[in-house]
This record gives sequence, C-alpha cells and structure tokens, in this order.
Amino acid sequence: FITYLLLPAGALIIYTQLFTTDAGWRASVLRMVGALVPMVPEGLVLMTSIAFAVGVVRLGRRQCLVQELPAIEGLARVDVVCADKTGTLTENGMRVSDLKALSSDDAAAVLAALAADDSRPNASMAAIGEAYPNSPGWTATATAPFKSATKWSGASYGEHGNWVIGAPDVLLDPDSPVAAQAEEIGARGLRVLLLGCCDCSVDSPDAPGRVTPVALVVLEQRVRPDARDTLEYFASQNVSIKVISGDNAVSVGAVAGSLGLHGETMDARRLPTDLDELADTMDEFTTFGRVRPDQKRAMVHALQSRDHTVAMTGDGVNDVLALKDADIGVAMGAGSPASRAVAQIVLLDNKFATLPYVVGEGRRVIGNIERVSNLFLTKTVYSVLLALLVGLAGLSSKWFGTAPLLYPFQPIHVTIAAWFTIGIPAFILSLAPNNERAHTGFVRRVMTSALPSGVVVGVATFVLYLISYHRRNATNLEQTQASTAALIRLL
Repeated sequence: FITYLLLPAGALIIYTQLFTTDAGWRASVLRMVGALVPMVPEGLVLMTSIAFAVGVVRLGRRQCLVQELPAIEGLARVDVVCADKTGTLTENGMRVSDLKALSSDDAAAVLAALAADDSRPNASMAAIGEAYPNSPGWTATATAPFKSATKWSGASYGEHGNWVIGAPDVLLDPDSPVAAQAEEIGARGLRVLLLGCCDCSVDSPDAPGRVTPVALVVLEQRVRPDARDTLEYFASQNVSIKVISGDNAVSVGAVAGSLGLHGETMDARRLPTDLDELADTMDEFTTFGRVRPDQKRAMVHALQSRDHTVAMTGDGVNDVLALKDADIGVAMGAGSPASRAVAQIVLLDNKFATLPYVVGEGRRVIGNIERVSNLFLTKTVYSVLLALLVGLAGLSSKWFGTAPLLYPFQPIHVTIAAWFTIGIPAFILSLAPNNERAHTGFVRRVMTSALPSGVVVGVATFVLYLISYHRRNATNLEQTQASTAALIRLL
C-alpha cells in the first residue's frame, strides 16, 4: 500500500523540485530527499524487529524456546488451544496403582516379560517395568510395538503363549463385562490397560485375533497442580480449550472435569470424516478420547475451516502431524525429537502453565506493533500528502507563472521531527503492556487512525508554509524561516 502511495507522489516531487524551482541542483536534491525519506516507514521495520526480539528474550526467561519468530504473531491471534491430556494436563510419569487379576495366569510375570522386551517403552510400559522388574527370562519369538492407530502392543513367547496389552475397549467387545469394568475404573480419571492372551502370533496379519482377558492394569497419573489455573486463564481470555487424547474417552473426560473444564466428551471412533460435520462436532464437544494421529490432524483442519487460529500442544510422535499443521505448534521439552523439530515453540520446562505467558507475550508484541504503526504511518500519510500538495503547487507555478514552490523540509528537519514525534514515543510504546487479542483487519484499523491524523498534519503544515512562503517579500521572511515555521506547525 505504501509503495502504491509513494510512486506517484515521489515522481511528482522529484520532477517539480528539479525542474520548476530554479533553486540549483544542491538545494533541489536536499528538498527532494527531505520529501522522499519520511514517506518510507523504515523505523517500523526496526521497531517490529525489536519488539519480536524482546518477546523472544522474555519468553526465554520462562524456559520457552521460540524456534520461529513469526510464532509470536500467531500466538497473539490464538482462540483455540488443543491440548493433549498426558504430559499436558497430567504429569508425564505414571505408576501402577492396582492389578486386577481376571484369571489364574501369572499376570505379574507376563507384564515383567513384556516390559523387558519393549525396546522403546512408552510412559505406560515404563511404569509397568518399574512395578514388575523381575523378568522371567522368556525368549520372544515375535513382537509388536505399540501404535497409536491400533492402541496395543504385545509379544509371542512360544510355549508361554501370545500376549497383548492395550486399550480394553479396543481389544474386547464393548459389551463385555470386563470392558464395562474397565470403563467404570476409567471414569475415575485412571488409565486402564488390558493384559490378554491371544490365539495367534502378534506379528500375524490377523493379530490380535480373539483376546482372552487375564488382568486389568490400573495406572495413575497426577494432574498438574497448575493445570486448573491455566485453563481458567484461557476461559477468562475467551480462548477455547479442546482436550484431545488417545486415552479412553471416559477417563479423559473425568480428568478434564476434575480441572473444571466443562463440556461434552466424545469417543473419536464416532467422529465424522466430512470436514463440515467434523467442524460442527468440534464446536459441540470439548473432550475427545481414543483419537488417532490422523484424526488429530483432521480436527485441526476442521477448526481452521471455521476461521479459528489453532495452537496445538503435544509431546509424542503421534502429535507430529497435528503440530505441523496447526497455526502454532507447541511441544514439550521432554517430548520426542520429532515433535520438538516441527513445533514453533518448545516449553523446555514441560509446564503447560507457561502457555498463558506465551500467549500474553504474543498479544503484547502485536498490540504494541499496531500502536507503533499508527505513528509511523501517520508520518507516511502526511509526507505523501505534503509531497502531492507541494508538487501540484509546483506544477501550477509553471503553468500559471506564479512563484515556484520549494519543498519545506530538508533532511535535517526530517530527523528532528522523527526524534520527537516517532522515534522516542515508538520505542516506549513497543515495550508497553498489552493483553488484547490480535484480530484480522490490521491495515484497516491502522489506516483508520493514521489517515485522518496524517491529513490534518499535512494540510495544516502546508497551509502555514504556503502563507509564509508567498508573503516572504512583504514580511522580510527567508526560505529558512518559512521552513522553520512549517516544522513547528508539524510538530
């Protein structure tokens, strides 16, 4: 926009100062430069860079690593935060709180063997390994690692059987008594895993096949002590929270409810695939369980389709797709390398409570840049207007034989004006507190302020200068004094 304004005004002032004033090339060039330089808001680029840099430093002090500078702007616009349960609302660590045997099999020995043979244990398997460290020493003939899409892992031990451990509502018929028992336990906010024996090798295409329940492993997670305050902050700022987790929907809903997050809970296996229907579902429900990685990504797209600015938090490989496609991806410092690599922001202290400060800093930076833009663009408007008015007056002098008109300011005048009207105020404004969420329509809002202000400044300055300039002979004024009068009027 500034370029479009600058081109005609710049061409006009260059022509009139060089070819209509008869003031000599030195004076003409000085006046021409004094007209062109203030049209370009070069200080706005500097102040924007300073505001972003200060924001990065302030966030760094809160153990928040900004990996992409534009993320600060995105944070100012966030109106939906999609949060994973594990590692975000709850702490990463788990512990086995109970083992409910469902058959005569030695569940403890099987759990110890599965934990020992898992080369890359997740948080659940690590907790089982701590609770049952004494492996029976069985030799695994086949293994199946945990996958977010299947929700189970397992190992085959030849004559010792084929064993799987995973989500009860996935491995069993939802109507079975054991699944109902697991659902009841999960309603208390606990994570429940089913240990079962299957009738085929775990690496078989048909795995797990028919699963015979052996035990329910009850895992306990501690809710982060600062999670409630964080959710309350977002609620006060009209930022929606969507809890998206791969855990059982009832368990996820119980944890969210204990933190005061009210709303409907949905099992993601019932999510629609159509984008519009999914967007309606995202508006209606707050908590989602049994969510696959591809569904997390689709949820982000659905929210974005309704013009939401989405921040996604996560720490696992299964969050990578959603983190990458979200407007702002926020990873935990203790998360997987893949999640940290694609995220724009990394919370090094793994605290979800840092996020309000991150959002607040983004709002401060962008709000202050908008304030500063009002000043810089006011200067641009009055500079362009002055150039046009002086240029038109110069053309009229050539056409009608009136006295030629020099541009009122030289570069030294521009410097003085910039000190007191732009530079010092802009620097202070760029660091001031500001908590208002950024909205679209930046150019419209800034120009609504800058345009009338610039017009008033430009017209008032030009009128006084024109009067002084054309009355020089009658009042013994010199060009320098006319320019000084215009500078005082401009300030």
